[in-house]
Amino acid sequence: MFALETRHVTKTYTLEGQPINAVKEVSLAVKPGEFVALVGPSGSGKTTLLAILAALLAPSAGEVMIAGRDLAKLSEGQRVAFRREQIGFTFQANNLVPYLNALENVELMLRLNGKLDKVGRARAKDILNRLGLSDRLHNLPGQMSGGQQQRVAIARALIHNPAVVLADEPTASLDTERAFQVVETFSGLIHEQGRAGIMVTHDLRMVNFTDRVIMMRDGVIAAVYETRAEIDALATRGHADEHSAPAVRSQPVVGGLNLAPAGM
Repeated sequence: MFALETRHVTKTYTLEGQPINAVKEVSLAVKPGEFVALVGPSGSGKTTLLAILAALLAPSAGEVMIAGRDLAKLSEGQRVAFRREQIGFTFQANNLVPYLNALENVELMLRLNGKLDKVGRARAKDILNRLGLSDRLHNLPGQMSGGQQQRVAIARALIHNPAVVLADEPTASLDTERAFQVVETFSGLIHEQGRAGIMVTHDLRMVNFTDRVIMMRDGVIAAVYETRAEIDALATRGHADEHSAPAVRSQPVVGGLNLAPAGM
C-alpha cells in the first residue's frame, strides 16, 4: 500500500480569460519509508503540487490519496483534522509560534493531537538534539538564526508520526555544510520512522540523500530518476539542466498509471 498516491492531478487557473495549468495530469506514488525529491525550474509546478499534497490546495481534477483516504471525500473539518494528524510539513516560511521556545514549538503538534505526554516530550528533545539544537531547546524563534528556525520546523513536521512528510526548500536558509547535515538527518528520520517524504528543492546536490527524484517542467513530470547511479550523477552535476542528466529508465505501468516507486 502506498502512503501517498495521486492520479491525474491537475490544477488550473484562469488568466485573462485563458486557462493555465499549473499542474497537469500528475500521477505518482510514494511508499512508506521512501524519500523523494521534487525538482524543476521556477514555475514548473512543484510548489503547487506540494500544496495540493498538503491538503492546503484542492486540485481542479484528479485524486489525491494519503494513508488510504481520498482527500476529496473529506469535509473541510475532516480535512483540517486529517492534515493535523497525518501530514507533517515545513515550508520556506517556517511559521514558528514566536512566543514559544524551540521545544514548545515542536511539542505543539503533539498537544494539538492530544498526545503530549512524557514519551512525547522525550522524543521532541531527541529529534531536536539530532538536528543539532541541543543548546537551543529553550530559545525563542527570535533568538535563533534562520537555519536554526528551519531545523525546528523540520522537527515539528516529524514529531507527531505523520504518514506523509512534505518539505518546501528546507535548506533555503542554511549554509552548505548545515544543509547537507539537515537533509541527511531528515532522510534518516524518514527511513527510520517509515514515513513517506517529499522534498521540493532547487539544490540538486541534496538529492543524494533521496531514493528517487521527480523532475517537473511546465506542470508535468518530465523525468524520473530512481537508480542509485542516476541519482548520484544528478547530485554530482549540481544544478545541471536535466537534458545533461542520465537517461531515464522506462517506468512500470500500474493500472494505466506511471506509479513506480523506488525498489520496484
